[in-house]
Amino acid sequence: MKTAVSIPDAIFEEADQLAKKLGISRSDLYTSALQAFLEAHRSKHITEALNRVYSQEDSSLDPVIAALQARALSRGW
Repeated sequence: MKTAVSIPDAIFEEADQLAKKLGISRSDLYTSALQAFLEAHRSKHITEALNRVYSQEDSSLDPVIAALQARALSRGW
């Protein structure tokens, strides 16, 4: 999809130089940058949701499972 966006000249120039250095188009550079930003944003929301859950729930390991895990690790499994 084609779209038009406005960005500061300095950012455009730096992005243009980086695209040339990497041997990719500006469109590919902007797509990669936007994908990375969106992924970071998704991850942030997942972390926030997990923090909300574990602020209300006990997240400690069951003692029996902890003992079994320790025994398995000591055997080198």
